[in-house]
Amino acid sequence: MTVSLLTRLGIQYPIIQAPMAGTSTVALAAAVSNAGGLGSLGLGSCSVDQARQQITELKQATAQPFNVNFFCHQTAPDDAVRNQHWLDILQPYFAEFSASPPKQITAAYPSFIDNDAMLNVLVAERPAVVSFHFGLPSQAFIDTLQQAGIVLLGCATNVAEANAIVSAGLDGIIAQGYEAGGHRGVFEPEQDVELGLFGLLQLLQNQCPLPVIAAGGIMHGQAIAQAMQMGASAAQLGTAFILCPESAASPAYRAQLSGTKAYNTGVTSVISGRSARGLVNRMHQELAEHHASVSAYPGAYSAGKALHMVASQQGCDEFAPYWAGQGAPLARALPAAELMAHLIQEWQQASVDQ
Repeated sequence: MTVSLLTRLGIQYPIIQAPMAGTSTVALAAAVSNAGGLGSLGLGSCSVDQARQQITELKQATAQPFNVNFFCHQTAPDDAVRNQHWLDILQPYFAEFSASPPKQITAAYPSFIDNDAMLNVLVAERPAVVSFHFGLPSQAFIDTLQQAGIVLLGCATNVAEANAIVSAGLDGIIAQGYEAGGHRGVFEPEQDVELGLFGLLQLLQNQCPLPVIAAGGIMHGQAIAQAMQMGASAAQLGTAFILCPESAASPAYRAQLSGTKAYNTGVTSVISGRSARGLVNRMHQELAEHHASVSAYPGAYSAGKALHMVASQQGCDEFAPYWAGQGAPLARALPAAELMAHLIQEWQQASVDQ
């Protein structure tokens, strides 16, 4: 199945750079694709014009296949009372930095589910691979993309989600373990069973007919080989690429990921309204008791980012969405091409040793 997946994706090595919206860049994706892996762009937070521009720029930077990723969350109904309550909870934190919270919470960006304009861009631009997070678009969207010759991948955190991806006719499953950094790809956040990658891979190997891509805590080639020995056809790495100079990570993000903070990651919903793993900070610790009151995703994210902005302007990064997986301390500050060379060599050697 590994050979089949690599052939389908058009790549040489079973290494996929995670999309990481806000952190991935054209330069990072191009470097990974040019090195024989699958570079990715996280376009879930982009406007239609921004997405088109990034795809165009990436086509100019590499002739190799690449992946573009979109969020397929269900749009939550507007709840003015809940939103105001959440802003009231955040108000003392804004006041700490002599600032006021936003006057209202608005959805930060639309879901791909009902974004016909974005679908039209993909059909016109035809990236080699499109992947989905938080669920799946309509079958009509899926059929349209496949008719355009695009390979489709869906993220699953449990067997039910994997079965939905199989039923929809996609080409592969990204199996996201609880170890993974960034947002959990759960279709229904309140139904997260929090499976680790080890357990998830075993379940999918036993029940899933599609090729599986392992994601969650994978930082070096030995782990890639281990995941593949357990039935994965490839591995997706995100945190491993954050310290590459090509990523969009800020100096503060890089500093924390390079220090002792990297040893303490946690999953929280209070930053964005959806569960996500990152470097533990005051948002994780002090707002945990209010998790039931957080505004719906992605509106809560706009408020969380606003708080981070006012705090960081005064030298405080305790409210930052510094997403990172459990393997964060193993991140290497190397150019992406050099990191890929290490990952490939480590994977090949580990595969021989096995």
